[in-house]
Amino acid sequence: MDLTLIGKDPESHPGGSPTVYRTDRGSWVVQGWVVDDPEALALMDIPDGETCVEIPDRMLTFLRQER
Repeated sequence: MDLTLIGKDPESHPGGSPTVYRTDRGSWVVQGWVVDDPEALALMDIPDGETCVEIPDRMLTFLRQER
């Protein structure tokens, strides 16, 4: 998989997250904060081999940009 950096959270610390990437497979990869809130996880049906990450609203602008 080839990844293209689309945007890093302007409020993140150096080397931090979240970050949004575009793949060469017509998909997105999002680096974000691990969701570990038991109540939130109980509301989701996350199959084996999948996970979820949390990103702030300010990152959505990067998902609207395709380079």
